[in-house]
Amino acid sequence: MLISIVYDSGVGHTAMQASAVGDGVISVVGTELNLVAVADGHVDWDKLEKSDAIIFGSPTYSGLVSARFKQFMEDSTKPAWLEQKWRNKICAGFTNSGAQHGDKLNSLISMALFAAQHGMIWVGLDLMPGNNTSTGSVDDLNRHGSWLGAMAQSNNDQGPDKTPNESDLKTATYLGQRVATLTRQFNNSIV
Repeated sequence: MLISIVYDSGVGHTAMQASAVGDGVISVVGTELNLVAVADGHVDWDKLEKSDAIIFGSPTYSGLVSARFKQFMEDSTKPAWLEQKWRNKICAGFTNSGAQHGDKLNSLISMALFAAQHGMIWVGLDLMPGNNTSTGSVDDLNRHGSWLGAMAQSNNDQGPDKTPNESDLKTATYLGQRVATLTRQFNNSIV
């Protein structure tokens, strides 16, 4: 089973999140990972077409996905969209911003809508919100309370060696594992 993660990262924070998602993906036995950084400029379109699932990731800048990721969505995927080459592929998304909220939900909604236009099947995060009770903490999984995908927060004055925090990375790992597990179930049900 092949799962691709297509992401952008400005200074490395979202790359850390992409790596954590990848850790979750490969924790499912028999899963191969294809990590695609759109900033590198090379996308193996055949490999994306052969992928059983594609997970999208972008930093949130000014309440939107990054310009590079938007360009990937708008310009680069047009041939795949015209022929619906990604139809019925499992997909999901993750995002990171400097602010606690930072309008990250808008970035995930943009990714989900993009996936819907490609005929893909979106997988959300099935974790209850963390850090929402008097006994909760920033160490809880899903501390941002997202249902649509994994969210992370990185302090603007710290590099990717310090932030996002461990709970955000563990939430990303959980999302990757969830996508791989559900993709396997989906593939087995259509055989």
